[in-house]
Amino acid sequence: MNRENQYPIYIVSKNRHESMFTSRSLDKMDTQHYIAIEPQDYDNYVTALEEFNITTATLLTLPFSNHGDGPGRARNWCWDHSMKNGFDAHWVLDDNIQSFYRFNDNIRIRVGSSVFFRVMEDFFDRYDNLYIAGPQYRFFIAPNQSYPPFVANTRIYSCLLIRNDCSHRWRGRYNEDTDICLRVLKDGDCTVQFNAFLQGKVATQTVKGGNSTEFYHKEGMEEGLSEEQVAQKVKDKGERYNTDGTINKSQMLEDMHPDVARVVWRYGRWHHYVDYSPFKKNKLRVKQGVKLPENKVNNYGMKLVTLEEKIT
Repeated sequence: MNRENQYPIYIVSKNRHESMFTSRSLDKMDTQHYIAIEPQDYDNYVTALEEFNITTATLLTLPFSNHGDGPGRARNWCWDHSMKNGFDAHWVLDDNIQSFYRFNDNIRIRVGSSVFFRVMEDFFDRYDNLYIAGPQYRFFIAPNQSYPPFVANTRIYSCLLIRNDCSHRWRGRYNEDTDICLRVLKDGDCTVQFNAFLQGKVATQTVKGGNSTEFYHKEGMEEGLSEEQVAQKVKDKGERYNTDGTINKSQMLEDMHPDVARVVWRYGRWHHYVDYSPFKKNKLRVKQGVKLPENKVNNYGMKLVTLEEKIT
């Protein structure tokens, strides 16, 4: 694959051929990527690539389907795929990201090139104890506000760059990103969340497909209903998800990390709260032989263009 970024990008997707948000976004950026799908979805995704005229995607068919364990198994498969192809790291993305941004001069600016990923990769590769990194959510960064370019030692969401020699793998049905980041941090190693680069993610469980009806909606609801009946009941009630069910995903995280995680009730449903303060002492360690830039801005050839101009 020819690309400005150096590490492969994987989208794990299930039954979301009708939206294809992340793949369409990457295609507009002329960014080569893989889409890992289950066998039963193959024909639908082939058709979707043609209908959306996506030319930068390569489909990868997973060797399993409908296991009900969440996306972790597919993400681990992509991890192995990148290692078999000789890479030291890989990106794994959710399938509901609509756009990517650079936050510069307190303005969120949409990017049109895979150099978006390369800048983060180059930063990532400077440190020998940085194992997971990625961009912040767009809606957490308000325009006309000031933020540091990155925050160390917190959870990385939805768009993750992971070193392949990381000793931890994806596990659990829920909150997998929080769990894997916490295990890295508990080793004394680091994560980095970039505020200088952002992802415009669609709100959780507002996109048809994915794992929603497979296990999120089923939690706490009557047994014996089919996935279609569960989804219809949620729709009839006017809810995006079952509020009783969300306690299970929060409780699982508390059970795995009782020292820093707890279940709380906020905004009309159950959430998890994680205290990341114990990890603020984790320090980034520069790789031997790497010299950090000295007060020199490298824009990687990026330039600001108006919507009327063609982005190249």
